[in-house]
Amino acid sequence: MQLRLASLACAGIFLLFSPSEGAPMQAAQEGAVPVIGVIELFTSQGCSSCPPADKLLKTYVDRPDTIALTFPVDYWDYLGWKDTFSSPRNSQRQRDYALARGDGAVYTPQAVINGRLHVTGSDEKGINRTIRLLNRETPLSVPVTLASKGGTLIIDIGAAKDGTDPGDATVWLAVLQKEARAEIRDGENSGRKLTYYNLVRDMSAVGVWEGTPKQIRLSRKSVMWGGTERCVVLVQQEPGGPILGAAAWTAN
Repeated sequence: MQLRLASLACAGIFLLFSPSEGAPMQAAQEGAVPVIGVIELFTSQGCSSCPPADKLLKTYVDRPDTIALTFPVDYWDYLGWKDTFSSPRNSQRQRDYALARGDGAVYTPQAVINGRLHVTGSDEKGINRTIRLLNRETPLSVPVTLASKGGTLIIDIGAAKDGTDPGDATVWLAVLQKEARAEIRDGENSGRKLTYYNLVRDMSAVGVWEGTPKQIRLSRKSVMWGGTERCVVLVQQEPGGPILGAAAWTAN
C-alpha cells in the first residue's frame, strides 16, 4: 500500500550517552565478511502485501554480508487493526527518507537500501540488484565494529576514506528482537500468524562522527532490555541520508 506525502517533518535525535573519544579503531576480525547492504523493511500488520516481504527479510538476516532490520509503521492502523509492534518513530524515519530522496514515496512493504534507494520489500531480485548497484557505485566506506566486553558495548568507527564527506553523520544504535510473532485478529491479515525478524524495538542517536577515528562505550544494561538480543550500529548522514557504515552484534 502506498501513501504520498507532500510535507514531512524531521525526526528528533535522542542522545542516551555522551560519546567518549577512544583509541583508534582496531582491525576487523580476520576472515570477517564486509557488510555491503543495510536493508530497512518498513512493514505493517495491517497490510496484506507485507507478509511475503516479512518472510523474505529472513534470508537477508541470515546472510553475513547484509544487515536487515524490520521497522513496523503505524499509519495503516486506522484500517481495522493496530500493529502491535508499530511506532510513530518508525513511520517518521520512513518519511525522512522520502523527503531526502525527494520522491515522496511512503508505502508498505518498502525496503530502503543503504539509506539511498528503495524497492518493494517483497522484490528479491530488485533488492539484490540494488545492493549490487550501490556496492559498486557508493559502497559502505566507513569501517565500523560493534563488540561487547564486561557488560559494555564498544563501538569503534574508523577514519573517513578519501572522498568520503561525513557531513552531519549521526551514530545510531538500534536494539533488536531477533524473532517476534503476532496473531492478527482483524484487518487485511485477519486470522494470520505472522513472524518478524530483527524487529527494531528501540533506536537512538548515541554520538556524532566527524570523519576521524572514534570510540563510543555504552552500558549494555542501559540500552538492552528483556527480549532484545541484538544491536546494530549505523553511521548515517542526517536526516534520512546515506548510510556510510554499519555493524551488528548478537548476544550469546
